[in-house]
Amino acid sequence: MRTYVVINSSEVSNIDFDQVLERSPDTMRYSLDGAKTFVKFIGQTPFYLIGKPQYNHEEMTELLSGAEWSDPDAQP
Repeated sequence: MRTYVVINSSEVSNIDFDQVLERSPDTMRYSLDGAKTFVKFIGQTPFYLIGKPQYNHEEMTELLSGAEWSDPDAQP
């Protein structure tokens, strides 16, 4: 089961990309204002994510459909 954690964009430099499913900062999705991003992982929580709120797939999908992450005026 995948677990998702939202982080501040300034924390991207702390990510060990061997411990998460993302491959690089360039392939990550960022909030519309660029202030936040998220990582996903399977299994044990990486030490630098301990204590941060964790989301399951359904919760993360709902979060990403909100105004902070999705432009309602964007063309499909």
